Amino acid sequence: MNIQQLEYLVAVDDYRHFVRAAQACGITQPTLSSMIQKLEEELEVKIFDRNSHPVEPTIIGMDVIRQAREILHKVVQLKDSLMDLKKEISGKMEIAVIPTVAPYILPGFFTLFKQAYPQVSLSVTEMKTSLIKERLKTAQIDMAILATPLKEKGLLEIPLYYEKFLAYVSAEEKDIYAKKRLKPKELTLEHLWVLEDGHCLRGQIFNFCGRDASSKNAPSFSTHIYNASSMETLIKVVDANGGYTVIPELHAPLLTNKQRKNIRPFILPEPVREISLVVREDFIREGLLNAVASTVKRLIPEAMLDTHLKKFAIRL
Repeated sequence: MNIQQLEYLVAVDDYRHFVRAAQACGITQPTLSSMIQKLEEELEVKIFDRNSHPVEPTIIGMDVIRQAREILHKVVQLKDSLMDLKKEISGKMEIAVIPTVAPYILPGFFTLFKQAYPQVSLSVTEMKTSLIKERLKTAQIDMAILATPLKEKGLLEIPLYYEKFLAYVSAEEKDIYAKKRLKPKELTLEHLWVLEDGHCLRGQIFNFCGRDASSKNAPSFSTHIYNASSMETLIKVVDANGGYTVIPELHAPLLTNKQRKNIRPFILPEPVREISLVVREDFIREGLLNAVASTVKRLIPEAMLDTHLKKFAIRL
């Protein structure tokens, strides 16, 4: 057994196709198949069911693959620890960012990070929170930027900033549009537009409005709640159809002057979400961690870095 065989094993699991896995590994399909077959013979187990399409791991194969990922993660950690000892900020890094944060920090983040740390090969992907947690635990990504607290065993949360929620209200909603500040519970479900299920922001909105989105009494489509995939879509839907939605503070600068007239802050204490950098507890590259955290904080207004806002943070 060798590291290369484990890498091929994980590649087949990722692509669920021997030819595509071989292409990703830069070898021929017969070579990859032969290496995996030798590993199966050495372990005396069948790791993949080659008769299924796409290729599927066997039950015992799933456990072998899980352990292979852990071993490869430890190998990467060994290399990373040496770079950290040498004070080098270089190598590959994979980051996941939730969609309701990505548009506000990524454009500037790429520019600043590339200028400061040109030796780091950066890969960033937008993902929903549930997938991020899964891929962090299986070491498929190095770190993530998302709303917290998660309180997930094995994950470490490093708060970056605290972002207020704002109501975006159509002028057609005369009763609440006339108010300068709103109470969260004034946003009744009948005219509320929210992100599709799976976005953590959706759950936070229901939480501070005093509803449980996961309960049997959660609203359905019949109550005029529309499930959109992006914040920009929600804004356009409100503009065209009336009603209201809730947006994060950093979205406000992206609105037109006309749209900004539709913003209403909430009464004090204003609801806030905590955005954190999250890694596995065994993450060892402190220099890289600090590099990402400091870069993000350079993009955030100073008032949002104030840790006293943590006490107002809405749980997921």
